[in-house]
Amino acid sequence: MNESWVTVVGNAATRPDFWETAAGVAVARFRLAVTVRRWDRGRDAWADAYTSFYTVWTWRSLAANVAGSVSLGEPLVVHGTLRVREREWDRERERERDRPLPGDGGGAAEPPAPGVDSGGGAHQPRRWVTAEIDAVAVGHDLARGTSAFRRVSQAKPLLNTPTGATSP
Repeated sequence: MNESWVTVVGNAATRPDFWETAAGVAVARFRLAVTVRRWDRGRDAWADAYTSFYTVWTWRSLAANVAGSVSLGEPLVVHGTLRVREREWDRERERERDRPLPGDGGGAAEPPAPGVDSGGGAHQPRRWVTAEIDAVAVGHDLARGTSAFRRVSQAKPLLNTPTGATSP
């Protein structure tokens, strides 16, 4: 399957959440806000248009570095694969699940009829679409500020070499 690679420039909309999986894999997640700017000829100035939000997922050493480097509101450049998913909250079972999108091969997920509230009603599940990026690179946008890079060295195991001395 083909993947859509994207590079997105925006601001950190949330602080990174960091945790480790049961297998010990580091994971960090944060939201990225991307606001489109247009030139307004009438005012002879730049004006903000709409804002899109992406959930950025990072793994392993990138996750640890993002958690230690990214703060709320900082300008960032994110590169990775784009994944768009329809999500659903089943109120009766109180759980979230993925729904296949049209063209995913998993069946057609038809939009609600006009005038029908897809999130209302006692028995109707709440649905929404998410845009997520599985990042392979995250960095500060140096067009909007400076940054100081600190290399992280991987921990090396201490070798237990005999010194000839005995411990007490």
